[in-house]
Amino acid sequence: MRTNSIKQVVFIAGLVTLLISCNTSRHFQRETVKTDGLYGNATTSDTANLANKPWRELFTEPYLQKLIQEGLTNNPDLQVAVQKVVEAEAYFSQGKAALLPGISANVNENYIRNSKDLYPNGPYEVNSIQLGVAASWEIDLWGKLSSAKRAAYANLLASDAGKKAVETRLISNIVSAYYTLVGLDAKLAITKETVKNNIDLVETMKVLKESGRVTGAAIVQSEAARYAAEVTIPDLEQQIRETENTICLLLGRTPGHIERGTLDEQALTSLLRTGVPAQLLDNRPDVMQAEFAVMNAFETTNNARAYFYPALNLTASTGFAAKDFSNLLNPTSFAANVIGGLAQPLFNKKINTARLKIAKAQQEEALLNFRNALLKAGQEVHNALGSYESSVQKIDLRQKQLDALVKSVDYTKELLTYGSATYIEVLNAQTSLFSAQLNRVNDRLQQLNAVVTLYRALGGGWK
Repeated sequence: MRTNSIKQVVFIAGLVTLLISCNTSRHFQRETVKTDGLYGNATTSDTANLANKPWRELFTEPYLQKLIQEGLTNNPDLQVAVQKVVEAEAYFSQGKAALLPGISANVNENYIRNSKDLYPNGPYEVNSIQLGVAASWEIDLWGKLSSAKRAAYANLLASDAGKKAVETRLISNIVSAYYTLVGLDAKLAITKETVKNNIDLVETMKVLKESGRVTGAAIVQSEAARYAAEVTIPDLEQQIRETENTICLLLGRTPGHIERGTLDEQALTSLLRTGVPAQLLDNRPDVMQAEFAVMNAFETTNNARAYFYPALNLTASTGFAAKDFSNLLNPTSFAANVIGGLAQPLFNKKINTARLKIAKAQQEEALLNFRNALLKAGQEVHNALGSYESSVQKIDLRQKQLDALVKSVDYTKELLTYGSATYIEVLNAQTSLFSAQLNRVNDRLQQLNAVVTLYRALGGGWK
């Protein structure tokens, strides 16, 4: 009898080994994507990359550094992203634990009263006490549980990449808003200076009118030019308040004042090294997140495919059972059982078929999203490079325009004194100078924001 039992155990072990060797899970292989031309006509083989530069080395202005650090500590969106990573870690731990047997301890007291009609000779009442341990284990023959574990791991990696994407975006948003704020400060200062100059011009017109060199129309036109500039001040001050509040929201603060420097104090590197496009796969968090989503979908498909194959479950229990507590721990009360069984699905209302079909569709969807994320990243890099180059050209031309307009204002004022120029020419020159000064601020902001956008587009900020 014992020999037959040993043969049965050996047979079952061999069968299990054979089935495990037939594991249907497929191994994930990284998607091969073409990255040539992602940056448009910008080609380079230099792997030096702006994204590898820590944000403290790129954004060196002390006030700005303090704000970025505060945002990374207190921003609500980033805190939510951190919690999502914690959730994903818990799911991954759960997926690993699914490969282990489940063990439970139990203590039961049962009372049964049997029917006299069914049991005429008794027993009519049965009392029993049980103390034991039970275990159940699903043998992962086809990789169903392993696939679920790998899918959970891919989801963990995707959640971590998502957190990094939030960090990158947060740094970019704080810096851009800060630049907007100091840019508005610069525009407000220019506007106030222009209003002061216009007031001086009005006084000059009054003196010239007394000498008969200009008419009253010149005074009225000068005053109108003064108020045209001055009326923009309340709007600029409101924009400053709103921008400060935007930064406060990013920092997790209530609305209030933002300590800051000036636009002229903002300095950025002019070495805009983009590296090679393939580096986006390992640098840009949202691209990484999309690729991990492909991995997750691949393993989910493996998991769905395994449901078509039989499941091997082992259950075992051991413990003591007796009619009363005094005999519970008696060796004669010891009992145990082991049950093993294969369950092959035959008809499951197309649940398994639908599960696999959905998983395959979601895998294809994840792959398309990944490719689209990569294309979008390349487009953003190309746009940022173009914006920076455009700003550099405009800054050079704008300075020439400003030099000419400053001379124009000086010359027309001097000529007006001698009657060789009209007040209209003076007003036009001064208005043109005011507009050019504001546009110079816009040009500088475009240059600064182009670097920030490029840094984020390359995946900088989270390292």
